[in-house]
Amino acid sequence: MTEEDYELNELFEYERKASRLELFVRIFYGIPVGIIIFFYGIVAGLCIAIQWIIILILGRRSEGLNSFIRGYLEYYIHLLSYFSYMTDKRPGVTPKAVQIFEVIDEED
Repeated sequence: MTEEDYELNELFEYERKASRLELFVRIFYGIPVGIIIFFYGIVAGLCIAIQWIIILILGRRSEGLNSFIRGYLEYYIHLLSYFSYMTDKRPGVTPKAVQIFEVIDEED
């Protein structure tokens, strides 16, 4: 797969302009999103513990648990830039799929 086959959006890029109104909206918006991520995190933590037991006993991972944990991590990453005051682009209250990629430099 080449770079032309997909589009990458940087989640943590610098934005100089900031809205004062959005700064206050962020406080109230954080309440429902905080509740969702809190309970989602508890369930994801339980899934991690269950995944550990499954790996210990069966020597393999559960695809369903892996998908759920990945969904939690994607949702958390999606919220980080907004609640770290790096952007004014408000994320959705419900989880949105975010692809996480690692750039691997291949030295010739």
